[in-house]
Amino acid sequence: MAPDPIRRVRAVVLSWNGGAEVLRSVEHLLGTDWPEGALEVVVVDNASTDGSDRALRQAFGDRIRLIANDRNAGFGANNLAMADRADVDAVALVNPDAEVEPGWLRPLAVALDDDARLGAACPLLVFAPRFAELEVRSATFTPGAGDTRRLGVRISGIEVDGEDRWGDVLFADGVHDLEVGADGPFRWTDGAAVLRVPVPEGADGPVPVRVRLSSEREADVELVGGRHLAVVRVGRDPAWLAGAVDATGAVDVVQNAGSVVFADGAGADRGFGEPVGLQVARPADVFAWCGGAVLLRSDYLDDVGLLHEPYFLYYEDTDLSWRGQSRGWGYRFVPGSVVRHRHAASTGTTTAAFQRYNERNRLLLLIRNAPGPLARREVGRFVADTWRTLVREVVGPLRRRRPPRPTMTWRRMRALGSLVALLPGQVGERRRLRRRRTVSDAQVLARLTPR
Repeated sequence: MAPDPIRRVRAVVLSWNGGAEVLRSVEHLLGTDWPEGALEVVVVDNASTDGSDRALRQAFGDRIRLIANDRNAGFGANNLAMADRADVDAVALVNPDAEVEPGWLRPLAVALDDDARLGAACPLLVFAPRFAELEVRSATFTPGAGDTRRLGVRISGIEVDGEDRWGDVLFADGVHDLEVGADGPFRWTDGAAVLRVPVPEGADGPVPVRVRLSSEREADVELVGGRHLAVVRVGRDPAWLAGAVDATGAVDVVQNAGSVVFADGAGADRGFGEPVGLQVARPADVFAWCGGAVLLRSDYLDDVGLLHEPYFLYYEDTDLSWRGQSRGWGYRFVPGSVVRHRHAASTGTTTAAFQRYNERNRLLLLIRNAPGPLARREVGRFVADTWRTLVREVVGPLRRRRPPRPTMTWRRMRALGSLVALLPGQVGERRRLRRRRTVSDAQVLARLTPR
């Protein structure tokens, strides 16, 4: 039987101190190419203190519906606008740091109209700026004292055209995991790293960059940005060193083309960090949808339920996607719909909050939805990885007679403690979700992506 056509849509924007960004997001939504009166724009304000709720009322009046929450309830506060869906065929979630193109909605609705089994249609999310490549090349060394990694230089800051863009840089290749020291977050290269750096709008030709570099051993470092090469000397003390990138070849870069879930339960953006090209030119079935921008069929939400609010931030969309997979729903990436996204503008991806919620909620996802052996294995691995982080951050430095920096160890321990505090309320919920499955664990796990 053909599904009911998608005609009446509610677009929901969740805002907490959204400032000028949420105003731009709503303005773009109101410019959507859709029949008059068939698109309702709702903003859920999570107890903002920056005046953005008042600014929304002044700017848009009765063109939008504003729901004022009495506290910051995290991403799950979208439920306030999703719960009553009697008058809509679908609900769109759009982040306050996302800007839709006028024709974004129609291809998503067509995808749902064409396939009754689809619970969600996912647009192509691209990062708001364009990016140019910068290579950082150096010799390597092995620290020892329990740390067997091959390390090049330590990158702890990026400026582009005089502006701090550290939080916007995409580390494409040749870097180790994020660490945090006394002077903030940093990453080690493994000798040859590729960074994608955002360039100013309208830039063409060379754009100056400065990179904050250091190393435990003095070394010459090459900064290669297209046709621009700088050779600099790096020592133990962090220093800002100048180079350039070529904006002539700057490209749009994918933030999300639908979502994947790896075999360890980690959710990820499909195509993340890749230049927009053929790899995202075709529609594709995906394991999960991204809450940054998505169109959700009301019948899907009726069947699967709403967002699980205890997550607070991150993995709510992955959890609802997994629950749908276990009930036979599918999701499709639709490249004809394009949304520009200022990724992680609200929290940043290097903050303690991001890392704590991201680590904890991956394990919570598995505890709620995955077979017992998989959930137990990943909790055990997390504990083991935390021990290895402790050795790297505390034991290794002490052996080398240097001060320990247990920042990441502490963040991981806080994530684990927070998970333990949530567990009593999840046992009954897990049993309920397991009873509702219509698709076997083996079939769902077969759709996960190997590492």
